[in-house]
Amino acid sequence: MIRKAQQGDAEGIATVHVDSWRTTYKGIVPDSYLESLSYEERAEMWNRAIGGNPLYVAEDENGKIVGFATGGKERSGKYADYTGELYAIYLLEEAQGKNIGSELVRAISKELDQMGITSMLVWVLDKNPSKQFYERLGGEVIDSTTITISGEELLEIAYGWKDHRILMQKG
Repeated sequence: MIRKAQQGDAEGIATVHVDSWRTTYKGIVPDSYLESLSYEERAEMWNRAIGGNPLYVAEDENGKIVGFATGGKERSGKYADYTGELYAIYLLEEAQGKNIGSELVRAISKELDQMGITSMLVWVLDKNPSKQFYERLGGEVIDSTTITISGEELLEIAYGWKDHRILMQKG
């Protein structure tokens, strides 16, 4: 089930955030950084975020949060053709490959559309094994940059949709 995040979801979102980073980025992001991620710090961060930018969670049949996505206005102001941004989308490893990610993207896309935002981009680490997900959704590479995480330089790629509303129709 996909629903808007609500008060009380921060711990579940934080667990997905930390655990998915540790599985997805193992061997990509320095282990020292992954080990330093704190459930408590992430829960505080997400507790403050709930009620702000669009934030959706995915729950399994037992009500456990297994994924989340958030988005809003494009943050840098450098991309005139892309006024919206998918800030983050993370799923627990066991929730991947079940169409949950597509449903979360669809929820963010619908919310951006209601905000009058019709284009969107997302930044993805080049070595992220899930980057094909964005390609399957029709995202096109529009830029790249180098970021530094824990002293390590990593290539990040921006995928963009000039009209993200096509994502609302994908199944």
